[in-house]
Amino acid sequence: MHLVVFFVTILECILFLSVKSSSVHRNLSTDKEALISFRSKLNSPEPPSFLSSWNNQNSSPCNWTGVTCNGFGQRVVSLNLSGFGIEGTISPHISNLSFLRSIDLGNNKLRGAIPPEIGNLFRLRFLNLSLNSLEGRIPLNISKLTQLQSLDLMANKITGEIPQELGHLSKLEVLKLGQNDIWGNIPPSLSNLSSLTVLNMGTNGLSGIIPGELGNLRNLKVLDLTINGLTGTVPSAIYNMSSLVKLAVASNILSGEIPYDVGIKLPNLLIFNYCFNNFTGRIPGSLHNLTNIQVIRMAHNLLVGTVPPGLGNLPFLQMYNIGFNKIHNPRDDGLSFITSLANSTGLNFLAIDGNAFEGVLPESIGNLSKVLSKLYIGKNRIHGGIPESIGLLRSLSLLELNDNSISGKIPEAISHLQELQYLGLARNKISGTIPNSLGNLRKLNKIDLSRNEMVGGIPTSFKNFQSLLSLDLSNNKLSGSIPKEVLNLPSLSIILNLSKNFLDGPLPQVGLLEKVVTIDLSGNHLFGDIPQSFERCKSLEQLILANNNFSGHVPIAFAELKGLEVLDLSSNQLSGSIPPDIQKLEALRSLNLSFNDLEGNIPSRGVFGNMSNVHLEGNQNLCLHSKCENTPNNIRQIEFKVILPIIATAVVCFLIALFMVSRGRQAKGSIGYIPPEYGLCEKSSTAGDVYSYGVMLLELFTGMSPLQESFSGDLNLVKWVESYFLEKEVQVFNLDDEVKNEEQSMNLEAENECLITVIRIGLSCAKDSPDGRINIREALRSLINARDIFLKSDAYQMTEKS
Repeated sequence: MHLVVFFVTILECILFLSVKSSSVHRNLSTDKEALISFRSKLNSPEPPSFLSSWNNQNSSPCNWTGVTCNGFGQRVVSLNLSGFGIEGTISPHISNLSFLRSIDLGNNKLRGAIPPEIGNLFRLRFLNLSLNSLEGRIPLNISKLTQLQSLDLMANKITGEIPQELGHLSKLEVLKLGQNDIWGNIPPSLSNLSSLTVLNMGTNGLSGIIPGELGNLRNLKVLDLTINGLTGTVPSAIYNMSSLVKLAVASNILSGEIPYDVGIKLPNLLIFNYCFNNFTGRIPGSLHNLTNIQVIRMAHNLLVGTVPPGLGNLPFLQMYNIGFNKIHNPRDDGLSFITSLANSTGLNFLAIDGNAFEGVLPESIGNLSKVLSKLYIGKNRIHGGIPESIGLLRSLSLLELNDNSISGKIPEAISHLQELQYLGLARNKISGTIPNSLGNLRKLNKIDLSRNEMVGGIPTSFKNFQSLLSLDLSNNKLSGSIPKEVLNLPSLSIILNLSKNFLDGPLPQVGLLEKVVTIDLSGNHLFGDIPQSFERCKSLEQLILANNNFSGHVPIAFAELKGLEVLDLSSNQLSGSIPPDIQKLEALRSLNLSFNDLEGNIPSRGVFGNMSNVHLEGNQNLCLHSKCENTPNNIRQIEFKVILPIIATAVVCFLIALFMVSRGRQAKGSIGYIPPEYGLCEKSSTAGDVYSYGVMLLELFTGMSPLQESFSGDLNLVKWVESYFLEKEVQVFNLDDEVKNEEQSMNLEAENECLITVIRIGLSCAKDSPDGRINIREALRSLINARDIFLKSDAYQMTEKS
């Protein structure tokens, strides 16, 4: 009997294990199919090598890369493919992995929407989809994941509002939605997440106020709302969250005063970031009593008062930024608060710029942290010299002292700052020469010494700046030639500005400056030809060589600078013609060739099509078209005795116009005389008639037809006259430069005054905007005044007697 029972028991066990094995196989097979479906949506051109292990239809998915099964090997419980660089979309079949507790697909290239089916994974505790390119809204179904403890959707392209249903996730401890395109208000329902320790919604488009209900999150350690559009004040309840370690609301539109006792109510704070808002009041002194605090940032607000005492109590402080407020220091205290920061041995960032601090930089500045990397003191009222002890800050990568009243010389000690990448001493009163030892700063990528009183030459040691992107030595008293070494820095890619100095000599070859965007050498005494090697500066957008003594021709090489937007060669001694190929520079929006000795044809296309962007005055031998028959000095020889008949004709025309207007009739325009607004289907008007008569006046007194072939593009008679008239009025009328006899000399002044008056009337009538034009009666009155002035002139009376 016992033997029978034994065999029955054995048989039952075999049957149970058989059924169990079949069930396990079936469930694992379901997970396997779901994973294969998931893989099918990953459409990378070259699938990552890890996916090769997912191809074997017979192997267990528990052996696949990134897949973890439970202890019995029965079901998939974790999918971790973080950082594998996979592309494609998330398959909705992922919801068939019903035993999943953790999904980590962060730091990949996934796109598309988050499938709402993911809300069916009711066992899920950890979901990380951060650092991808996922789009669309946050699925409402996520609120069904009642076991979820961590939800990280950071750094995607998610849009829409934050679903208030997220407040149902009662076990959630971490919620990261930052760096997306989420908009709308912060839902107060998030205050129901009583277990929450991290709430990050920074760098979105959130608006409205910060809900006071968030103060109910008593376990919260991190609150990050930076870079949004939040308004109002920070609710007082936030300052009662004593567990907070990080409080960051920077870059919003928040206002109000920061409570003086914030450091008492939030005793665990390590990071306090209130930058870029409209906070008022004073720096809370209680912050300086938080002995463990690491970051204090309150820059770009409206804070006033002085720096409270206690900075010496912050041994773990790494960043202190109070720049761009209205903070000052007691005159009898100087800048002693800087000295007290010497106890913060881990300080790597100090910014007090953009305030009203005054006094002398203390020698004790050299006692600051040996790991200090960035020091901003610019835009204050600092005077005196730069202390030699600055050279002790060997870790400095940035030294910014711009916009003060610092005087004296640049100390040699600065050359000890071997890690320095940016040196800003601009707009001070620094004198002396530029130390040759600055060339030791081989890591410099930007140096700005502009607007000081430095003398001497540019050191040849600058050749060591092989990483330099920007060099500005403008507005000093530097002399000598430009070292060829400075123009052989291929790394220069932002600006080379040596303008407004006393530099002389020929300009060395510049062909190695292939990356630089702006070159400004204006306001010096440079001479010789402009190098043809500029053709290799393919990245140039602005080239300014004005106010020098350059001679020779305008280089044809400029036509190779396809990205050039501004070219200023004015006030030199350039001769020859304007290279026709310059009109092919499509990006060129401003061209200044004025006050040279150029001659010949003025091109008509490209930038020359809009003469308001071109300055050619002071080149008396330039002409508008190839025959040069209508140059500013040869437009029309106006005989003295015909001025009066011309004015009389103009007056008669305006009398006729006045008669027509009084009768309710308007003159119909012809091409060249038609006002701009008629091209916009505007009805004819008296203002349009005024425009036509203005064009007629300009035609009478320049001898040029508005239909002339040389006018092309946006150029017309009105704009052409205007471009010359603004600079050299008399040239438009083409009066002889040489006065041949005494009578002509006496007449010239009267002619000029009369002609200029009439041209001004014509231009006032021919304004583009109807509202800017004078009316017919005003024009007639002005013409009659011009006639009367002329009739009363001594020149006219002398002519009548003769």
